[in-house]
Amino acid sequence: MDDQDNAANEPVGNGTDTAPAAGLISQYVKDLSFENPNAPAIFQSQTPPAIDVQFNIGASQVADEVHELVLKIDVRADVDGQTAFIVDLSFAGLFGFRNVPVDQIQPFLLGEAPRLLFPFARRVLADAVRDGGFPPLLLEPIDFGQLYLQQASQQGQPTTTEVGHA
Repeated sequence: MDDQDNAANEPVGNGTDTAPAAGLISQYVKDLSFENPNAPAIFQSQTPPAIDVQFNIGASQVADEVHELVLKIDVRADVDGQTAFIVDLSFAGLFGFRNVPVDQIQPFLLGEAPRLLFPFARRVLADAVRDGGFPPLLLEPIDFGQLYLQQASQQGQPTTTEVGHA
């Protein structure tokens, strides 16, 4: 069978894998901090805590075709003006890319990759809060893809790639 031409008009050997692929290589807790500064007095309160949850996503390239995504979750719970607990979690994943166009990597890293990591980060966070003496904090699922599209449209970035012109 003859060699085929790819988009860059370079010869491709028979059986060469040219299909785009993205995958999770590994996931891990990069940083975890739990503070319970007002224990044991805070456990006497019957008032449910007011909980503030903040998310941040950071991505960086760590090797050829390998990127690290860090999902940072900061939680602060206050009861009657006192801090019940503070949790800072940085949960990371290494993602490998092969034959993925450069303009498609960022949408994957900021939309799809956090969706893959979130259930595991959610469990680590719930366990840390439970181990700190409080009921587990179960965060609601988040549509990271939709958040990425909203943020990209607010910044005037294209959310899809044009393939051709009419």
